Amino acid sequence: MKTKILILFSCVIISLTSCSDILDRPQLNQWDDETFWTSETNLRMYANGFYERYFVGYNREYSTQFAAHTGYTFSDDIVSDGAQEYFEQAVPNSRGSNTNAVSVTGTDGTASIPWIAKHSGPDWNFSWLRKANVMLDRIEARMGGILSEEAKNHWNGIGRFFRAMDYAGLVIVFGDVPYFEHEVKDNDYAELYKPRTPRNAVMDKVYDDFVFALNNVRTKAKEGADYVNQDVVAAFVSRLALFEGTWQKYHNNNAERAKKFLNLAVEAANLVINGNQYAIVSDFRTLFGSNNLAGNKDVIFYRHYDGVRAKHSVATNCNMTEGRYSNANLALIKAFICNDGSDWQTSANAANKDFTLDSLIKTRDPRFEATFYKKTTLRSSSSCLYTTKFISREGLRYLDEGTSVLSEYASANNQNDYPVMRYAEVLLNWIEAKAELATLGGVAVTQEDIDNSINKIRKRPLDADAMANGAKETVAMDLSNLPNSPDRGDVPQLIWEIRRERRMEFFGEHSRLLDLKRWKKLEYMDDTKYPDILRGTWIDAAEIPGLLVPAKAEVLAVTDMNGNLTVYNGSNGSLMKGFFSPTNIRGRLPFLDVFGTNPYLAPVGRLQRIDYQNKGYELAQTEGWPDEL
Repeated sequence: MKTKILILFSCVIISLTSCSDILDRPQLNQWDDETFWTSETNLRMYANGFYERYFVGYNREYSTQFAAHTGYTFSDDIVSDGAQEYFEQAVPNSRGSNTNAVSVTGTDGTASIPWIAKHSGPDWNFSWLRKANVMLDRIEARMGGILSEEAKNHWNGIGRFFRAMDYAGLVIVFGDVPYFEHEVKDNDYAELYKPRTPRNAVMDKVYDDFVFALNNVRTKAKEGADYVNQDVVAAFVSRLALFEGTWQKYHNNNAERAKKFLNLAVEAANLVINGNQYAIVSDFRTLFGSNNLAGNKDVIFYRHYDGVRAKHSVATNCNMTEGRYSNANLALIKAFICNDGSDWQTSANAANKDFTLDSLIKTRDPRFEATFYKKTTLRSSSSCLYTTKFISREGLRYLDEGTSVLSEYASANNQNDYPVMRYAEVLLNWIEAKAELATLGGVAVTQEDIDNSINKIRKRPLDADAMANGAKETVAMDLSNLPNSPDRGDVPQLIWEIRRERRMEFFGEHSRLLDLKRWKKLEYMDDTKYPDILRGTWIDAAEIPGLLVPAKAEVLAVTDMNGNLTVYNGSNGSLMKGFFSPTNIRGRLPFLDVFGTNPYLAPVGRLQRIDYQNKGYELAQTEGWPDEL
């Protein structure tokens, strides 16, 4: 889908800016509110204003904080130089402006997305919800004689979809949030400053909005691929319903609510799957390095960059000239399935226990080769493993040719498209929801289910570079012969393997931290319990220029297969073979079972609560955080 984000904000008719109350009011830009709601064309222009908020992609130019890859540096997949990023430890003064009218933008000026924001959390922001409610109210009150019944249902579906998207995101971050179903006037303080609505009540409303949107938003054939259509709605519903269903199962132990949302995830995914319009047909790197994803069957929705009006800098962070402060750790490396279908720990194949980079490329799932550069390098100062997933193969040809990186792959000149929603995700959402339902008394997952989801993804084509580097297709998953990883703990084998597929498929994208949260598995980020998250790939220091130098003495260190650490002392270079483990890499602060913190939900700022208090109302603090102001 060519979201046309490059020109959307110049086309938005009604924008949202801060005011002195909790809900921002739309300011009139070019047309008066009284005369604007006169055509379906105007409605479309208004709805276009939501796109850059919800379909961020690689963001713009150097603004990558909320984009894929560079904004996703906080999970158990990532190690960073020095001390690791830590979870929020105290209630902030503010989640927005000094009033409860929070800004539409993040601190860097980019449109923020609650459910992919970094761990510190988003603003306490209801302005986009007001925008959706204004749209829905105006359709009902002013466009009855303008829109056909079909058009009215479609645009109501669009408005309810965006409203549900925003509420699902706020609930993911804050839990209970006040629910607003209509535009609230700025003098209606009782409504503006109403207390939080319980999570379940909010999500029931989200559920209803999603169902309405699924049943009423136009099909791709009627609406086109360039705009939100039924397939786009269904794909995002599969993502967000899966989140809520697993949250209800693992956090609230509420089987009935879990089944309600998991069934919705399956139904939404089925709508996409049964439409037979999508398939796994592209090699992995093409999905992220292509300058034109139009018509690609792997992609349900994408953000287009034309290199003139819209460019980004994410490929630059993969061009092998830029240094990377944070990158993939050993825990992620070990999570990759062997291409013979075995887990490295339980495999009888000695080659699967060889962690040299050349061996990993040849023995692991080919997504490993497509995600990382083929040689160890200090350009990745934290792990010596450099991510190249978000640049085309052509963007790295200069390394073999002995030339310089092309300008298209440097600075903020990148123009490769971003697949906002991929068919592979819908398949993985579908199979995970079915597997979770099976643990709640539902129908057991069959081999046919696996063949129609995971095994389709594993049969993804390999490009010439991948094959030249020795990558091989991973054998099909056999439900009767699943690996039995010793790392899975209390997780059933099938669900563990589905989670492994997600981890390999979505590294550097939107998913991992949210997955850990919904599974109630943030413990995986505890480096005292899982020390591999502080280690990098296997190296031979003698083969990496700049490592065996005096400045690296007492800093460079490696860990062997048994966990023994050897520190470089300036004269023991021959011993520097093992997992890259610099002594300056330090763990994060404790975050689990710490009194007065809740790593699964963000606190509301003190100033937001004081603003409520000054108006004569009360805003409760998020569960698990201290109540004092």
